[in-house]
Amino acid sequence: MKLLKILAVFCALSLAPFSQAEQMKQLGAWDVHYIALTSSFLTPEVARTYGIQRSKYNALVNISVLDSATQAPQNVLVSGTATDLMGRSQPLEFKQITEGKAIYYIATLSFRYEEDIKFDIKLSKGNTEQRLRFQQKLYIE
Repeated sequence: MKLLKILAVFCALSLAPFSQAEQMKQLGAWDVHYIALTSSFLTPEVARTYGIQRSKYNALVNISVLDSATQAPQNVLVSGTATDLMGRSQPLEFKQITEGKAIYYIATLSFRYEEDIKFDIKLSKGNTEQRLRFQQKLYIE
């Protein structure tokens, strides 16, 4: 919960002016919470704990999937791509983080300038598959 709490507090206090606060979409029977932000906002301790390189040129994508009815965390397979407006695409390699009952998925990506990035994330569990698509402007800090 340490990373989740830090991200939630950070989003509430620091990112509101940049419209990068955590977002949620209901996809089928799931509530999918997502955020993308520059990894330099993480504390060195949190970055070390989760093996994330802090840099103004790296972004962190955080996804959590909850059952819409019960709000129970869902153990899903997560994969995806990040594409800049020039069409350059990079695969996202998500790793699962479990803290207590919370489950979330994080991936990092590199970027060089203030860029609009299109994310295409595939979520699957058993025979259920959903797609999360969103666009986020990433800022160099």
